[in-house]
Amino acid sequence: MFYGSIPAVITPFKDNEVDYEALTKVLEYLIGNNSNGLVPCGTTGESPTLSHEEHKKIVEETIRINDKRVPIIAGTGSNNTLEAIEFTNHAEKAGADAALVVTPYYNKPTQKGLYEHYKSICENSNIPIIIYNIPGRSVIDMTIDTMVELSKLKNIIGVKDATNDLFRPVLTRKNLHKDFCYLSGEDGTALAYLAQGGHGCISVTANIAPKLSSEMHKHWRDGDIKKAQELNLKLSSLHHALFLESSPGPIKYAAFLKGLCEPDTRLPLVEISNITKDAVRKCLKENDLI
Repeated sequence: MFYGSIPAVITPFKDNEVDYEALTKVLEYLIGNNSNGLVPCGTTGESPTLSHEEHKKIVEETIRINDKRVPIIAGTGSNNTLEAIEFTNHAEKAGADAALVVTPYYNKPTQKGLYEHYKSICENSNIPIIIYNIPGRSVIDMTIDTMVELSKLKNIIGVKDATNDLFRPVLTRKNLHKDFCYLSGEDGTALAYLAQGGHGCISVTANIAPKLSSEMHKHWRDGDIKKAQELNLKLSSLHHALFLESSPGPIKYAAFLKGLCEPDTRLPLVEISNITKDAVRKCLKENDLI
């Protein structure tokens, strides 16, 4: 079972190439500050702009550098089912602990199409699969009924829920009668998600505040609700600032201020505004992160 604070790892770029030296620095920072897992090649890792070769190498390098210290959930989703199968098989062979598979974006499949997409991936792999439901980016929303049906497949072990609907985990748990991993995909409501039965959060903020994020989850697991709430409040302004513009622009600028990597993103994402830079810098200072 995956739990706690799991950073959706940024992909450092320099001169529009993947900066593997900086990736090592980022990963060591995250692992060394008590992250409970890592997700390479997710949305925060700018997976839509990575070549197949880059995608696979980043997964391989993350697994190598991590050296089994924390679980690795590799992003392997695509709106092309065959491509998703290819990435999922690669992650399995590379040694990832699970695959995070996003609902197909742009195509707008029906619920039956969603079911068949994930079923096909499951039939062609053995690695545990976490459904990534994010209607804000994919347009489509996987229904609870579809998720219940998918949960009957042996590979499907959980969900990254980025719907920001805090009634969703309760309704899903009520209808889904098996052990299932519930991970939030929204930093701002991660603590509330835990209160609704969640196990953790695949986080953007944890890229820059891994220790604070991990401590919040640990306090919750230990039953120290007050401490968890205090840290949640402390992190709230940072959650807000990091989404003033399209992610991962703000978080990469935060990582730059921290000395972890360049702030570069790939087109169509561009440099964030000075107003957003000021807000991010202020939040980092308030949280003693720089």
